[in-house]
Amino acid sequence: MTTSDKGSFQRWLQRVLAGVLIFAAQPAIEQSGASQRYQSAAVMRGTAQHFLESLKPEQAAKAKIAFHDEERMNWHFIPRERKGLPVKEMDPAQQSLAHAFLSSGLSQRGYMKATTIMSLEAVLRELEQGKGPVRDPALYYFSVFGEPSDDKTWGWRVEGHHLSLNFTLAEGQLVASSPAFFGSNPAEVREGPRKGLRTLAGEEDRARDLLQSLDDKQLGIAVISKEAPKEILSANSRKADVGPPVGLPAAKMTKRQTDLLVLLLEEYINNMPADVASARMDQVRRAGIEKIHFAWAGVLERGQKHYYRVQGPTFLVEYDNFQNDANHIHAVWRNFEGDFGADLLGQHLRESHSKGGQHRE
Repeated sequence: MTTSDKGSFQRWLQRVLAGVLIFAAQPAIEQSGASQRYQSAAVMRGTAQHFLESLKPEQAAKAKIAFHDEERMNWHFIPRERKGLPVKEMDPAQQSLAHAFLSSGLSQRGYMKATTIMSLEAVLRELEQGKGPVRDPALYYFSVFGEPSDDKTWGWRVEGHHLSLNFTLAEGQLVASSPAFFGSNPAEVREGPRKGLRTLAGEEDRARDLLQSLDDKQLGIAVISKEAPKEILSANSRKADVGPPVGLPAAKMTKRQTDLLVLLLEEYINNMPADVASARMDQVRRAGIEKIHFAWAGVLERGQKHYYRVQGPTFLVEYDNFQNDANHIHAVWRNFEGDFGADLLGQHLRESHSKGGQHRE
């Protein structure tokens, strides 16, 4: 590891430690009642305001974007220039506030995944030796759409290579927390001081646990192709549409297999704060666990190119490990009804007063 990369890693570690302290200082979230419904939204609003207040005018001009600007839905996970304020243009105090803001939208597990994904840019920089795109752990962009408020509609995004987190809020309520994309390159670090690191190990291992539990007949239904696609099929679409569900329905799984399916979903769901995760799982259960389909494409053995999809009536999970000889993961959670809050904002505004403002996802 070069001196420059060591410095980048040390700065990343400082930001992570700051984030851990933020989590430790936050009050515990009750698991039921009105206090849970507004917890994440209130923390997001507060950390967003503190972050924005720290910015100079020229920085704020980059970070603040109108809520109805088309940019809000212009998301991607590839290394490219973006609108928003990159971490590299912030001073250390602003970076700490940015990480507090980021942590407001994630569980501690999710925050560690996100910051580790950022840090992998330093690994890629060393591996590629300048032969690929610019790799920089500080090229992650913070954008705030509209004005953070308890009585207005606003949103925010943190995005860069292999990370895109999108949130929409209305009247002090979190309306949507998707698309939520996490990627990892390398999926497993195979050399250097971080050898053995698997940032998204759970996303692969939980799926393999389910796959290995299937009998031959079930495998014949679950495996939809012997070849994995080169990319997740929903890509960076504004509205997820991969067609009707395919693969093995949960209705044809045993109780143990259904439990393994839920554990796989929780690997994605639990990246979010406790109240958001609870709302997501409630929505999944209301729509019917038995209606969820699990599909696999590609080779069954670890280390080979593979893809899976978990699709329910309301959500889509896609995972692909094709590039770099199956050492490059793309994984995403999409909501058919609520990506960017597109279909839920109007419904929320109509129902919020009469129903007391329950969190929707």
